[in-house]
Amino acid sequence: MKIENVKVYDLNESIKAAKYPMAVDTDKCTSEITEMTKKLAQSPKGEAHDQFLSGIRVAFDLTCTNKMWVELERYRFITFVSSQSTMHRITKLDIKNQCNEYVWDTTIQKLDKKVNEYNNLKGNKELYNSLTSDQKINFNNNLKEMYLEILYNIPSGFELTARLTTNYRCLKGLFVQRRNHRLLEWRDFCEWIETLPYASELITGRK
Repeated sequence: MKIENVKVYDLNESIKAAKYPMAVDTDKCTSEITEMTKKLAQSPKGEAHDQFLSGIRVAFDLTCTNKMWVELERYRFITFVSSQSTMHRITKLDIKNQCNEYVWDTTIQKLDKKVNEYNNLKGNKELYNSLTSDQKINFNNNLKEMYLEILYNIPSGFELTARLTTNYRCLKGLFVQRRNHRLLEWRDFCEWIETLPYASELITGRK
């Protein structure tokens, strides 16, 4: 699991906005994190006192396994900007380098073998040009079947990179749910959350 190119937006502005409900003159509100700010941020889920955290937006590149991607997609307020695509590029990717250390060598070897068979067959223009029209149809159908075999046999430990956006409020819920998760990637992700600006005051409540 790897996180890169992190950007945090509207941090000071959202902290200031947290003071609006009790303000008479909003111009006098500051971006200082007070005890009340921390109390609002650390309020229990469902009370909505931590709404201002949704204004602190975070963007980052995440590289993780298919197993983690499936679980991450459950979070409604994590948005995919764009990602690598196995559908488009699976036969161009380096299978071994895309897999984490838990994927069996035999799995990688079988997938590599099928990818090489596909690429060799697709790249054989001389053979393709020598075929009749009906044979070309069978040839292309065979390629399609091989491609699907490759796609459906990608292991859970296959890693891809995506650009994501989310906010502190979502990360607060995620941290509580995933910090002790069996999947080590989630623990690493939660450790990264703790490195974000004012994470202890606004997200984790941990010193």
